[in-house]
Amino acid sequence: MDTIPNICDIELLSAGSPWTCPGDHVFYDASVIWGLIGPRRIFGDLGTYAAVNWFFLGGAVAPLLVWLAHRAFPGQNWILLINMPVMLGSIFQMPPATAVNYTTWILIGFLSGYVVYRYRRDWWERHNYLLSGALDAGLAFMAVLIYLCLGLENISLNWWGNDLDGCPLASCPTAKGIVVKGCPVYN
Repeated sequence: MDTIPNICDIELLSAGSPWTCPGDHVFYDASVIWGLIGPRRIFGDLGTYAAVNWFFLGGAVAPLLVWLAHRAFPGQNWILLINMPVMLGSIFQMPPATAVNYTTWILIGFLSGYVVYRYRRDWWERHNYLLSGALDAGLAFMAVLIYLCLGLENISLNWWGNDLDGCPLASCPTAKGIVVKGCPVYN
């Protein structure tokens, strides 16, 4: 996206431009959370997301569970293939996406990285990088095709699959006392 001048500068884009910079939103959200509001009101004892802190403990314990599983079942060599830091860290490399994107990523990764690797290693050695490139190219071709077919004609598809994970209240605030039209107010 850096090759297109001013792609992330909203003021220099034409009116109604669909282009956004998700990275900018992440930095903006982080600055609001850590600077303006403060982490205690979001992740601390005053916040709605205090339970998220337990995931730090889960991330520390997960590799130990894999190690214990390997010690308990030494004959199961597939346990050695589980690398929790890589699995948990790779989530950050994924673009902002819905749960459907994550499950597809996990399914294709499991089928290619475990099933095909184990049962058809010769095919995997010859074609795994080709599969990776084909999936990337397919995504790019479909993005261009959808833009040409729908975007140029200004056609919008409205269905549950692109409606904020199918939840009409997904964009409503969860903080106490904030009033937004069409959303419930938490007290």
